[in-house]
Amino acid sequence: FPYYWYVRGYVRYEVLIGRMANSIELQAFNTKIEESDAKFDQPRSTHYGLSQQESYSTVGDSSQLTEMQVSGTKVEEQELAKVDQPDFENTDYGVPLFSPNSQPKTYSTIDDPSEHSPSGTRSQDFVTWISGLRHTFGYSRRYSINNPPPRRMVFINAADSNNGGFCSNKINTAKYSLLTFLPKFLYEQFRKYANIFFLLVSLLQQIPGVSPTGRYNTAIPLIIVLSVSAIKEIIEDFARHRANNQVNNRKALALRGGEWMTIYWTEVKVGDILKVSNKEFFPADLLLLSSSEPEGHSYIETSNLDGETNLKIRQSHVKTMKLMHLDNLKTLEGYVECEGPNNQIYKFHGNFKVGKDQLVPIEPEQILLRGARLRNTDHVHGLVIYTGHDSKLLRNATKAPIKRSNVEKATNRQILVLFGVLLFLVVVSACGQLIWNVTRGQKHEYLILPTSARQVAADFFFSFLTFIILYNNLIPISLIVTLEVVRFIQAIFIRKDLDMYHAETDTPALARTSNLNEELGQVKHIFSDKTGTLTRNVMQFKKCSVGGCMFEGNESSFTPSVFVDDRLQHLIKEGDAGVGAFLRNMALCHTVIPEHVDGQLQYRASSPDEGALVKAASELGVVFVSRTPSSLTIEVNGRPEVYEMLNVLPFSSDRKRMSVILRTPEGEIKLLIKGADTVIYERLQSSGDGLAITTQGHLDAFASEGLRTLCFAEATLNVKVYEEWSRLYYEASIAKVDREEKIEQTAELIEKNLVLLGASAVEDKLQEGVPESIAKLQEAGIKVWVLTGDKRQTAINIGLSCNQLTPDTKLLMLTESSLEEVTEQLNSFVNITEESNREDKLALIITGQALEHALSSSCSQLFLNVAMSCGAVICCRVTPLQKAQVVQLVKAQVKGSITLAIGDGANDVSMIQAAHVGIGISGLEGLQATLASDYAIAQFRYLIKLLFVHGAWNYRRLTNVILYSFYKNICLYMMQFWFAFFNGFSGQVFFERWTIGAYNVIFTLLPPLALGLMDQDVRAATRLKLPRLYRTSQNGREFNAKILWVWIADSIFHSLVLFFVTGIALWHGAPFSDGKICGLWFTGNTVYTATVITVVLKAGLHIYHWDVLSHISIWGSILSWFVFVAVYAQVWPTLPIGSEMVGLDSRLFGTFVFYALIILTPCIALAPDFLYKIITYQVGRSLLKSVQRQEYANKRLQRGSSEQTPLKRYTQIGWALISTFLLIVFFVGKHRLLNQCETIYVFLYYNLIYKSLKSFVLRNLKNRNRCDWVIEIKRYTTFQNPLMMKLHDHTGPEFCTLVGLLLPLQYEVNKMVYSFSAYANSSCPRVSMSLPGCATV
Repeated sequence: FPYYWYVRGYVRYEVLIGRMANSIELQAFNTKIEESDAKFDQPRSTHYGLSQQESYSTVGDSSQLTEMQVSGTKVEEQELAKVDQPDFENTDYGVPLFSPNSQPKTYSTIDDPSEHSPSGTRSQDFVTWISGLRHTFGYSRRYSINNPPPRRMVFINAADSNNGGFCSNKINTAKYSLLTFLPKFLYEQFRKYANIFFLLVSLLQQIPGVSPTGRYNTAIPLIIVLSVSAIKEIIEDFARHRANNQVNNRKALALRGGEWMTIYWTEVKVGDILKVSNKEFFPADLLLLSSSEPEGHSYIETSNLDGETNLKIRQSHVKTMKLMHLDNLKTLEGYVECEGPNNQIYKFHGNFKVGKDQLVPIEPEQILLRGARLRNTDHVHGLVIYTGHDSKLLRNATKAPIKRSNVEKATNRQILVLFGVLLFLVVVSACGQLIWNVTRGQKHEYLILPTSARQVAADFFFSFLTFIILYNNLIPISLIVTLEVVRFIQAIFIRKDLDMYHAETDTPALARTSNLNEELGQVKHIFSDKTGTLTRNVMQFKKCSVGGCMFEGNESSFTPSVFVDDRLQHLIKEGDAGVGAFLRNMALCHTVIPEHVDGQLQYRASSPDEGALVKAASELGVVFVSRTPSSLTIEVNGRPEVYEMLNVLPFSSDRKRMSVILRTPEGEIKLLIKGADTVIYERLQSSGDGLAITTQGHLDAFASEGLRTLCFAEATLNVKVYEEWSRLYYEASIAKVDREEKIEQTAELIEKNLVLLGASAVEDKLQEGVPESIAKLQEAGIKVWVLTGDKRQTAINIGLSCNQLTPDTKLLMLTESSLEEVTEQLNSFVNITEESNREDKLALIITGQALEHALSSSCSQLFLNVAMSCGAVICCRVTPLQKAQVVQLVKAQVKGSITLAIGDGANDVSMIQAAHVGIGISGLEGLQATLASDYAIAQFRYLIKLLFVHGAWNYRRLTNVILYSFYKNICLYMMQFWFAFFNGFSGQVFFERWTIGAYNVIFTLLPPLALGLMDQDVRAATRLKLPRLYRTSQNGREFNAKILWVWIADSIFHSLVLFFVTGIALWHGAPFSDGKICGLWFTGNTVYTATVITVVLKAGLHIYHWDVLSHISIWGSILSWFVFVAVYAQVWPTLPIGSEMVGLDSRLFGTFVFYALIILTPCIALAPDFLYKIITYQVGRSLLKSVQRQEYANKRLQRGSSEQTPLKRYTQIGWALISTFLLIVFFVGKHRLLNQCETIYVFLYYNLIYKSLKSFVLRNLKNRNRCDWVIEIKRYTTFQNPLMMKLHDHTGPEFCTLVGLLLPLQYEVNKMVYSFSAYANSSCPRVSMSLPGCATV
C-alpha cells in the first residue's frame, strides 16, 4: 500500500509540474512576440514577412495561372490564437481530461522543457526550476492539432533576449535517475497482473492469524523476481548514463563576448554562433551561416540520423555565406523565427532576417542537425536553433510501438482463467471448513469453534483469505522473469548466428526486441518491399527511348557497367537535338553532388537511380561537372555549359516526380522534369501523339523485363509567367502553415504543358538467393505479398524472376479507377476463385489507384476475400500509407494470421510498424527501416533461417516453458487441496513453509531454462531443407488452450498419484528402528522429494537435444533438493527458521522406505507420459516424427555404431525401471505381497530382469576390468549372499552387479535375502517345474 500511494503521488506530481510549465510557456510566447515587434519597430504582420495588402493577394493573370490563396496575417493571427488558448481537452501528459474521444497528438513524445521564458513579471529562476523538474521526472509534453508547438524566436548576437526558458543542451536519454528509479520501476512491474496478485498475497500474509505459510514466503520470492528485473534495468540504464556523460562532456567553440571560447556541449545555448571543424559532430541543431568552402557549400554525414553513409550537401544563404571573419560574425544582427521543436528531420519551417533586409525562407538544406558530422569541409559557422532534447535527433528517439506476441496474450488469458480456478478452489475449501465445523465440530469441543452467525461469517471470511494464501502459487510466480531471461538469451543467439552475418558489409543480424521471438515461428503472411529488399538497389543504366527510338546498351567486355550503343553514339556526334535535350535533362535534373577525388570525378547521390542516370549521361558525353548554389555546370563533348539554377521542386512519394527550373546559356527559362510515366503523361501537351504512344510501348517493354523506368520531359517558360509564379512560390516557401502543401500546389501551376523527351530503363538485379527463399516460404505455407511503387509490368516481371509467380499462374488484374468498377471487378474475381480448383494457381495484381478504392470500408472485405484465395498478391504503384493500410487490413480481419513486413527504406517504416513483426534490411537506403524494425538482417535470404530455425525453435521453446511452468506449480500446490480433505479444511500446510517458497526459485528454476534455451526437436540443417516442418509451429499445434489444459490435467493426475500413493504407503506410520513413527513433516517431505523428482524428470521427457546444460538442469535440480535438506535441517536454532526440519535429514536419508517411495511414485506418475512418448515416437505419422526417426537413423549410420533404435532403447530402460520397482516392492512388502503369485512373480523377474537387462548391463559395463569398485561390489554380492550366488549361477554376473548397485543398504539386503530364501525353499515347490532355469531357487 505505501508503494501504491508513492507511485500515485509521483504521477499526480508529474502532471502538476507539466501543467505549470505549459501555462508559463503559452504566456511567455506572446511576451516574446511583443518584444520582437518593439525591437524592429514593425507591426506583427510585417514581422511575419507579408504586408496587409500582400496577405490577401491572389494570382494576377487568371489566364496563365490558377488563383491560389496564400498565407497572410489573418492566418498567422488565427494560429497564434490557437497557441494562446490552452487545450483543456488534451492534458499535458497525453491523457484526455474531459473528452474521451480526444486524439493524442502527433508531434512528439520526447520530454521538452520550456521554449520561452516570461519577461519582467515572472522569475527566470522559477522557469528554469520548472524546466529542471520536468526533466527530472521525465515529463513528456504532447501536442494536439488544437495545441501545436509554439513558434520560436532566436535573436542573433542577443544573449539577453535568448536567455530564457530554452532547453538546456544537456541530454539525458536514460530511463531512470536515483530519484525516479523506485517509483518508475514499481509502476512498470505492477502493471502486470501476476505481480499485482502476488503483492496482494504478500500483504495478506502480514495479517496475524491468516497466513498458514508464514509472513514472507511469498514476499521473498516476489522480491527475488523483482530484483532480477531491477538488475537487468539498472545494467541497461547504466550504459545509457555512461553514453550520455560522454556526449555531454564534448567540447565546442562558441562566440562569446566577441571572441571564440571553448565550452562544453552542456553550455551551448540557443542563439550561440558556433564554429565546427572538419570531422566534428554538431552539438545542436544549427542554421548554416557560412562555410570555408566556395559558395557556402559544406558536406555532412548523417549516418546517425538516417543511416545513410553518402555525403549530403548543405548550402548557406547568399546573404550570410560571406560572413567568414570574426568581425563580421560578432556584428551580425537579425533574428530567426521558426516552428517549435518537432521530430521531422527532413522538414524545416522558418524564416530569418538579417538587419533591414527582406525576410527570407529557411530551407531544410540550410540546417545542420545534431548527430550529423562535418566532412570534407575545413569549418563552418552556425547559429544554434534547437538544443538538447529539443533537437530533431532527440525528438526522433521515440520508442517503437509496443508489440505483444499472440502467445503472450493467450498466456495472460489463461492466467485469468487459472485465477478463476483458484477462486473456485478457495470457495470449495472455505465451504468445506464450514461444513466440517457444522458436522464434526461437536466431536471436537476443545477446538472452540464459532457458534454465532457473526462468528461463522467472520471465520468464513478469514478462511477465504487463508486459502487464497495457501493456493496462490497455482499461478507461477517465476513465469514472467523466466520468459524475460529466456527471450533475452534467445535474442543473443540471433545476434551471434554467423549464418546470418553479411561479411561484405560487416552486418550481423540484430534483434532490437526480444518480445516477439516466438512470433517468428508463426508467420503466415509476409509483406515485402521490392527495391532494396528483393533487389540489390544497385542500379545500372540498361536501355532508353529517345524520339520514338529504343536504344539497348551492349555491355563492354572491359567495362561491363558502361552503357554502349553505336546508334546513340552516332546521333550524339551528329548533334541530334532530341538526344541532346534528353541527355541534358539526365545531367541537370537531379540533386547529385560531384566530387573530384584523386583527379577522378565521382558522384554522390541520395538515390541510386539518380547516380546511375548521371553516370550514364557522362558516359554518353554530357558530363555533370560542378554545382553551386546558383548554377550547374556540364560539359557537352568537352565544351562547358553553365546553367543558372532558379528553383528546385524536389521529389516526394506523393508527387512521384522532380523538376528544376534553369536559365540556359541562351537566356531561356526551362523546366526540366523526370518522374513516373503516369504523372508525366498527365501533364503533357498532347499525350495521344505518335511519340507518346511509341514511348509508352517502349515503357511497357522495359517493364516486362523487370527494369525500372522514368519519363523525361521539358517545358519552355514565358518570363512574365515565371516571374509571377516565382512570387507565388516565394510566398508559399515562407508560409508557416501547411508550407509543403502550398509548395506542392504552386508546383502544380508550373509543371504542365510538357514536351516528352524520352524514357530511361535502369536494372536493379535480384539479391542472391531470393528466388530460392521465396520458393521455400511458399512451401512452408507462407503467402508473400509484394508492395512496390514500380510499374505493374515491372512488378510482375520481378514476381516471375523471384518465383513468387510461375508461368502457369493465372493473373487477376485489378486496374480500375472508380469504386463501382473496382467492386464489379472484385465480384467477378470472387466467382473465378470459387470455380477454380485447388491446383489452380491464382495471383492478384492491383494498382495503387484501384487499391485506394479496394481499401474503402465498403470494399475492403471483398478485396480481402479475393486476396486470401490467391497464392500471391502484388500491389504496384502504392504509397507508404497504402502499404501500412494493407498490412493493417490483413492483421485485423484474418483471424490467427501473424503478419511480417520487411523493407529497407523510410517508405517502409509505417508498414514495418503496422505488422506483428517488422524486419528491416540494412541496405543502401539508410537505416530508417532498421531503426523502426523489431529485427534487422542484411539480406532477404537470411529471413529463411530467422523464421524456419530461430522462429520455430523459439516458438517451441517458449511454449514448453509456459506449459511446464503451469504444470510444475499446479502439481505441487494441488496437493495442498487434497490434504485439506484430511485436515478438516483447517488451512494446515502439507510442506514446510520455506520449502514452498524455494520450489520455484531453486529446485525447479533450471529445467525451464533447459527447455527454453538449448533444446532442438530437429536439427537446423534439416529445418532448412524441409520448409514444411515450419507448419507445425505456424498452425499453433504445440500451444493452444486445449494443450495447456491437457498439461494441467496431467499435473493434477501427478499430484493425485504422488499424494495418495505415498499417503497410502505411510498411512499407518512405518516404524523406524528406534520405534518412532513418521509424522506430518516426514510424510510431507517424502511427497515433496518425489514431486521434485517427478517434475524435473517430466522436463527431461520433453528435452530432445541433451547437452551439458540439460544434464546440469535435470540432475542438478534433483541434487539441489537433497543438499538443501541436509543444510536446512541444521540452521535452527542458529537462525529462527526451519525448526520443523531439525533431525529430519537423518530420518529421511536413513530409511529405506523413503528411497523406495521416491523411486516408486515418480515412476508410477510418469508411466503414462513415458508410454505416450514411446508410442508417438514410433507410430507417429506426422512429418516431424518421421524426420526425428530419420535423423536418429542417420546419426547412427554416421557413427557406424550398432546402437538400437530409440524405441528399443526406451523399451529397455522401461523394463529396467519396472524391474526395479518390482524388486523394491518385493523387499518392502516381503512375504505379504507374494501370497498366491510366487510363480508369476519369479517368472516376471526371470524374463524382465534377465532377458531385458542383460544386454543393457553388458553395454554399460564394457570396461569391467578397469572398474575396481564394480568388481568389488560384484564379488561381494556374488559370494556373500546366498541368493546372489544362486542367481549368479543361473543368470550371470552382470545381473548380480545390477542388483548390488540397486541395493546399497547391505543390512536391508541381507535381511530380505535370507527371508526370501527361506520362504522360497519352503513355499515354492512348483518353481522347479515352472521355470527349469531357476530350479535351485
